[in-house]
Amino acid sequence: MIRGYIFDMDGVLCDSEAFIAEAAMRMFHERYGVEVLTEDFVPFVGAGEDRYLAGVAEKYGIRLRLADDKRETYRLYGECVRGRLKPLPGVKEFIYCARNKGLRLAVATSADETKLMVNLREIGLDPALFDALVNGLDIAHKKPAPDIFLEAARRLELDPAECIVFEDAINGIQAAQAAGARSIGITSSFPGSLLLEAGAEAVFPHFESLAPPG
Repeated sequence: MIRGYIFDMDGVLCDSEAFIAEAAMRMFHERYGVEVLTEDFVPFVGAGEDRYLAGVAEKYGIRLRLADDKRETYRLYGECVRGRLKPLPGVKEFIYCARNKGLRLAVATSADETKLMVNLREIGLDPALFDALVNGLDIAHKKPAPDIFLEAARRLELDPAECIVFEDAINGIQAAQAAGARSIGITSSFPGSLLLEAGAEAVFPHFESLAPPG
């Protein structure tokens, strides 16, 4: 029996991948004078900003000052999304319906708390709607390791098998599989065929395409 929903954030609640790439590209340009490409970030989508920045830095031989560079990337990200970031179609209605049906809800993102709270604010979702908020600083190992979904299920006081994870990234689907949770893919970042291959039970372009919870 499904008793809880766990939502990834970027690419699931909102389509923010273009904005974090824009912010990271600006950071690399302004701090290191290097013009990186949007596609450089694709292998690291869903793995958290530490790996997102470090993976691209390795490609270009850049020695990051990771904590400081990540802080600056988040500052630039806040500028990029202001007034521009929108929830994916049907997200709010789906979450309100799930809440009314008595399902337990969590957000589990590899991003830091700073980005989590910026995104929720910009898309107009009250953090109080969720029973648990888990960010990348709360766990030791990022996706595709299962840690973040195991922690979300623990905070929801549920077995992972009682949860459905909503994910847009291959790393995230693999993490849900490893945690023992069911997963549904949102095709905002990767083709549905790849998400199904990674282990998603079904794929949808957004929440308007899903049946109402319950």
